[in-house]
Amino acid sequence: MEKMLANAKNAKLSVSQLTTAQKNAALEGMADALMDAQDAILAANAADIEKARETISAVMLDRLRLTPERIKGMADGIRAVAKLPDPVGRQLGKTVRADGLEIEKVSVPVGVIAIIYESRPNVTSDAAALALKSGNVCILRGGKEAFRSANAIVNALRTGLEKAGITPFAVNLVQDTSRDSATKLMKANGFVDLLIPRGGAGLINACVQNATVPCIATGTGICHVYVHESADLQMACRIVENAKTSRPSVCNAMEVLLVDKKIAVDFLPMLHKKLVCERTQPVAMKLDSFASTIIPGETAGERDFDTEFLDYIMAVRCVDGVDEAIAHIAQHSTGHSEAIIATDDGAIAAFTACVDSAAVYVNASTRFTDGGEFGLGCEMGISTQKLHARGPMGLEELTSYKYIIRGDGHIR
Repeated sequence: MEKMLANAKNAKLSVSQLTTAQKNAALEGMADALMDAQDAILAANAADIEKARETISAVMLDRLRLTPERIKGMADGIRAVAKLPDPVGRQLGKTVRADGLEIEKVSVPVGVIAIIYESRPNVTSDAAALALKSGNVCILRGGKEAFRSANAIVNALRTGLEKAGITPFAVNLVQDTSRDSATKLMKANGFVDLLIPRGGAGLINACVQNATVPCIATGTGICHVYVHESADLQMACRIVENAKTSRPSVCNAMEVLLVDKKIAVDFLPMLHKKLVCERTQPVAMKLDSFASTIIPGETAGERDFDTEFLDYIMAVRCVDGVDEAIAHIAQHSTGHSEAIIATDDGAIAAFTACVDSAAVYVNASTRFTDGGEFGLGCEMGISTQKLHARGPMGLEELTSYKYIIRGDGHIR
């Protein structure tokens, strides 16, 4: 770890000075190398899947699994980042004082960014691409379940970097997946300029509470969908189905459904038919006392409205109007993504004004909270805090700024 930290720090200056053309050429080379190494990556992933099969759920296995289509998607994501504007060297502001002193605010790389993440191999290539395009060095520390996959991916990415004439130490993978390596990254002052945890609540809380390096909290996603009394119920069914079932293992999946009591008798049976009766993989519904008088399901427990299930499970509560929905979200949300399904302009205005989350949707699924969907190419994570970065973190969020002051013998 000490050698890796030193190599990353030593690479920081050269990576920060790369031109846009150099970075884009390297990214294209990384994407090509990823595709060239597809067989090796799939073989490594198959070994990860086999080892993890008895220890993680089927939903989480899907999160771990790579396919030729997913590897192509990873390569396409790198190429998409190459096509984005360079975030480094942008003039963010300029002031010229009365005495002629020029004060310019310019975007610059952060430096060395460490990312601690769990069992999603695609994070490896996303993080590396975003870090390089923003002029940063990255240190990747993945979970043990995906280590072989991540290692094969990084080997391919480094091949692309070296062919482009760029130091392979621009992208680094921690070989130790124990807690000790994570702790060392959290406390690597003088080497790590920014730490980004990407995973479950336990990982994120550990980093926020223990890190002595700057840390951005990316979100656990207790995401809500509120179906207002004015909602188009067919639309609401489609949105809820997508938000819950399209990929339940990701942080932008809906975990809690709030339904206006005035339409619950009509809406909940429709939804139960769609999510339970008509699906080969039914969704388990944890119901409050009002909802349980309308449709069958489990009784919601005390913690069910504060749980990120990451599975085919959802909590359902019936509420008296938009104000109660807003109050529930304020109490239970993690600040990630919330949606209202409604046609009433007043309810929509109240919801969007009062819900204090990184992404607030009107008549759309929460599943869009994603760097690629937001036009960022891909994302380093989804920040649920408010300082520096909020929501999907793309290139701009991986830069800082400095002031360049030009004078002509000015003294104070």
